[in-house]
Amino acid sequence: MMCVSMCLRCVGVSLVPMAIICILSNILLLLPELRIQFLVEGHVTREATWATGLWGSGFLVLLGARAFVQSSRTKGCCAFRSQMLCQALYSCVCLLAAGSCCLVSATGLSQGPLCLYNTSSGATWGVPLQPVPDRHTGYLYNSSLWSSVCLEPRSVVQWNVVLFSLMAGSSGLQTVLCGINVLNSLLGLILGQGFCHSKVSPVSA
Repeated sequence: MMCVSMCLRCVGVSLVPMAIICILSNILLLLPELRIQFLVEGHVTREATWATGLWGSGFLVLLGARAFVQSSRTKGCCAFRSQMLCQALYSCVCLLAAGSCCLVSATGLSQGPLCLYNTSSGATWGVPLQPVPDRHTGYLYNSSLWSSVCLEPRSVVQWNVVLFSLMAGSSGLQTVLCGINVLNSLLGLILGQGFCHSKVSPVSA
């Protein structure tokens, strides 16, 4: 099996479960307590509503993974090089999509969730756990705040931490794999289909 084609197939297959994790995580982030009420009322964390786990690390990466697996079966020198050019472009798009999801997920994780919390003027919706310069570095380093600050949705802090972490980790791995695939596709484009074939010389009697 050709090295380039094998790498394309392995990357394509590996991206699928990560894309599914990102899609499911983003859907759940939009439904705290598994209730649509918060989404309808606009009380969902901003980074979750951007839905980068759905369109970025989700559907775009799934389309790219499908293309990678299909192109791994391409035969013929000209057709192969043409496919490698397409796969390099697909990989760049997937790289940007996964990278944006990773960045948004990390931002959502560090800023904390949108929730109902107590203030001096009464309960209000906001982002009470976001880092404040010269005051505190954020809730991630102080788990005692996780259950004491937000009134609604219940356990939204733990909900966001787990799901944003899953999205950030999965999309981060996707970014690495897509970066590898860009290099792999460029190698296939430049060196052709059979550069990695092992050639065995016949043994003379």
